[in-house]
Amino acid sequence: MSANPASTAPEAEQPTGSGSGSGAGSRPRIPKVPFWAQIVTGLVLGVLLGWLARSQDLGWLVTTLDEIGSLFVQLLKLAVAPLVFFAILVSITNLRQVNNAARLATRTLLWFMVTSLIAVAIGLTIGLITNPGSGTGLTPKDGALSETKGSWIDFLTGIVPGDVITPFTELNVLQIVFMAAVAGIAALKLGEKAKPILTLSQAVLELLQKALWWVIRLAPIGTVGLIGYAIADYGWDLIGKYATFTADVYIGCALVMFGVYPLLLATVAKISPLQFFKGAWPAIQLAFVSRSSVGTMPVTQRVTERLGVPKEYASFAVPFGATTKMDGCAAIYPALAAIFIAQIFDVQLGIGDYLLIAFVSVIGSAATAGLTGATVMLTLTLSTLGLPLEGVGLLMAIDPILDMMRTATNVAGQALVPVIVAAREKILDHDAYNSASSSPVDSFGDDAGRDDADHDEIRDTEPRAAVPATA
Repeated sequence: MSANPASTAPEAEQPTGSGSGSGAGSRPRIPKVPFWAQIVTGLVLGVLLGWLARSQDLGWLVTTLDEIGSLFVQLLKLAVAPLVFFAILVSITNLRQVNNAARLATRTLLWFMVTSLIAVAIGLTIGLITNPGSGTGLTPKDGALSETKGSWIDFLTGIVPGDVITPFTELNVLQIVFMAAVAGIAALKLGEKAKPILTLSQAVLELLQKALWWVIRLAPIGTVGLIGYAIADYGWDLIGKYATFTADVYIGCALVMFGVYPLLLATVAKISPLQFFKGAWPAIQLAFVSRSSVGTMPVTQRVTERLGVPKEYASFAVPFGATTKMDGCAAIYPALAAIFIAQIFDVQLGIGDYLLIAFVSVIGSAATAGLTGATVMLTLTLSTLGLPLEGVGLLMAIDPILDMMRTATNVAGQALVPVIVAAREKILDHDAYNSASSSPVDSFGDDAGRDDADHDEIRDTEPRAAVPATA
């Protein structure tokens, strides 16, 4: 609306530093706080409020922090079921626009398995070296039988839903993925007859992503509640009992994220690891706070496209990875947790048991399904090894602290594999990759108001313009 007055005003009358966008200088510009700074502020404030609530025994503050964190997670979960369904459906149908679609899908799955195997090997190695269950003072009596259980029978039979409503009401992501995959494949077979459904699905997906952007922008506030309640409820004394185990999880995830991933990028994809983290950082930091791979999925897809992966391929690989690719929750964590619980319950594990842990991590990671927490995957691992499920109760107290680093590792891997596959298949846009920036995550969802100068840089690096279309 201000474009006409701005166009007639002399350049000399424009305020200094107004930018190049038309109408941008018609109002004073308020400095924008970077999203990472908002997250860090939320972390610090959460720790301080949590410590205050616990030290002063402020029950009302504990309740408030719990409500804030729970509401943020609930808002993320609200979009999970429809988001997963339409994202998987649309991503499968988008593969028809990509050359060698079957080859890309196979290579993606293969690299998911390879990186998971490396991650579980690192988890087992760290656990065997550090003995995280020794000297904790914890006993089997401290454990509680988990309400959530996982077994191979439940896993296999639980893929197919009994009806089309229950998976959405009970948030069974694995069954939702199954229905979406069937619908996507059926739409491919129908061809042009399915075009109205696909158009509607694409519109619904964009609507859900837009709504999720609004939730994502609340992440700094959610961080205050989640971190604050964790400190207020668990306290430093409890965290101290799990010090070795907590350090093992963080070290293992860090080795995978900042050791294995850069090595693969440099040797396999032959591209700059530093540039990858620069472009993928908005998704990684959001994953750390939200503890939800699915909730972070729209950001993960945007940063993957911005790193030069063709949109048609990224729209398949990222949603697929968000529900099945879990190096943190389904590889490092269950490997360490199995060793930890075995030591608490004085159960000796052998070579065969360690091989079983690796097998479960590589094959059964879909059970984690991108939701907050990894309880199902842990119970699946424990039941396979014959370890007491009461061990899950030992780890639930510390789970939120662990889940932040686990989810960040998950999301980093979900962006990594499409980049590696695209680079090896020579469909990666290297110009886009090398120019990708770590712009604030909250700028990703702004489709409206593109003529504002605030979005000039984003428009210059918009994935749709940078990534070449594939036939």
